[in-house]
Amino acid sequence: MTESLRACVRRQPLAVLLVICVLAWVPGFFILPPLDRDESRFAQATKQMLETRDFVDINLGGVARYEKPVGIYWLQAASTALLGGGVRDAIWTYRVPSLLGALGAVAAAYWLASLFASVETAFFSGLILGLSVLLMSEAKIAKTDAVLLGTVTVAQAVILRSYLGARAGDGSAVPASRLFLGWGAFGLGVLVKGPLIAAVCLASVAAIVIWDREWRWLARLRPLLGLGIAAAIVLPWAIAIGIASHGLFYEKSLGQDFATKLMGDAESHGAPPGYYTALVSFTFWPGTLLLLPGILYAFARRREPAVRYLLAWAATTWLMFELAPTKLPHYVLPAYPALAVLCALWLTSQAREESRATRIAQYVSLTLFVLVGLALAGFLALAPQRLGGGSPWWLYAAVALDAVAILAVVPRILARRFAAAAGMAGLGAILLYGIAGFLTVPRLTQLWLSPRLAEAVARHAQPGDPPVVTAGYAEPSIVFLLGTRTALDGGPGAGHAAAAAGGLALISDDQRGAFLDAVARDGAMAAALEDVDGLNYSRGRKTRITVYRVMPHAR
Repeated sequence: MTESLRACVRRQPLAVLLVICVLAWVPGFFILPPLDRDESRFAQATKQMLETRDFVDINLGGVARYEKPVGIYWLQAASTALLGGGVRDAIWTYRVPSLLGALGAVAAAYWLASLFASVETAFFSGLILGLSVLLMSEAKIAKTDAVLLGTVTVAQAVILRSYLGARAGDGSAVPASRLFLGWGAFGLGVLVKGPLIAAVCLASVAAIVIWDREWRWLARLRPLLGLGIAAAIVLPWAIAIGIASHGLFYEKSLGQDFATKLMGDAESHGAPPGYYTALVSFTFWPGTLLLLPGILYAFARRREPAVRYLLAWAATTWLMFELAPTKLPHYVLPAYPALAVLCALWLTSQAREESRATRIAQYVSLTLFVLVGLALAGFLALAPQRLGGGSPWWLYAAVALDAVAILAVVPRILARRFAAAAGMAGLGAILLYGIAGFLTVPRLTQLWLSPRLAEAVARHAQPGDPPVVTAGYAEPSIVFLLGTRTALDGGPGAGHAAAAAGGLALISDDQRGAFLDAVARDGAMAAALEDVDGLNYSRGRKTRITVYRVMPHAR
């Protein structure tokens, strides 16, 4: 870092860190359309909560949605009620909790590292975590994972504070404010994503207890008091939903969703062990630059209590998700704060080992960093050629500038200027995310079928039209954009409904014949208004949707 930036970081390290993260995450936050399928499902279920004023039960369309607890829906409902100005189809208002959760995770990583390391180490810990591809992505998607990460990191920081105090022989109790913060985060994590936060924290604690053969320090966490705090957060809704759903919520969320992911490849998301290790060069980028040296450094210093706890946290969480048969890239995110702190410890160390193994690790990490960075930049330049209206010269120019920043890391690593290299890598990431959010994403028009269909409906809508009927295209984003009463059906059902009520219908090519036959049998007429072509990325296939206006038979 330059001297001026160092001085700024020394004066207001956390503020600078959070500003950098916001700059990296905001591109695309407001303009990225609602994504299929999870984001749109969460947002639509929240929208229905606001519409019905039922904040206990969770529904999507007319079907109970019991995969996750209510926490994220409450947070999204609050942000939309406060920021939406009465409008409930602006997806960015549902993303605010994810943005705040990600900022909380970064701040907690900073605080966690500051418990035993320098301000510079704490700053880089938060920066490495915040600029990772995975957290950047989750910070702008209306789902559970960024909020969960914030709660996990806060809870782990409080556990680490207790552990370090015991190892140092500090007889003073953990401040009550810290205990309330940690156990409150634990309770919120359960309310957001069920038992996952308990699995991560308990696995870390069990590993360190076995490693040290010492468990008495756990009393410093006041577990009875803590469980009471968590229960006060979780139990009111847990009891209410049990009554409202007649126990169906627990049957589906624990007996089906959670258990299926532990024992089978739920929703066809199965992958063998090694999946997350193979992906980490991409999902942890640009921290990839520091990952292998950081792991070697941590293993060499495993006798240090803080490093030992971080290793236990990262290893148990990683192993837990690698062994689970159901895998998606974001599942392993709760291990990333520990990895980020270990990388920052190596980066800021004044006593780095210069062994042959460390040098090899540095060069392997550098190679992976450059290859992944250039691949991402190349994708951003070329994607509009295949999925949109083409790539203008200024997009190529912006990508070339980013490639220069990525390649500028190489001479700095070779000159052993590791902090400068990390700063340049961060600049390359910020440029990359800016290009993606502001330049590339708006040009990927073939991907954004639902927004284009919503625009077509707005062009052709007439006063008094009934809710739109769709057939062959049932992505949740179209319901979110057109309204909860949008009817999703097959060709015959859509035809009969449209013939009875009239109005607009969105019909895919494969359902057109059945739709038109049903309309004709009911004595109605359907006029094609326009076609919308694109790629249904949820199904991985090209799709053509025709917008029809149906005129019912005069009675």
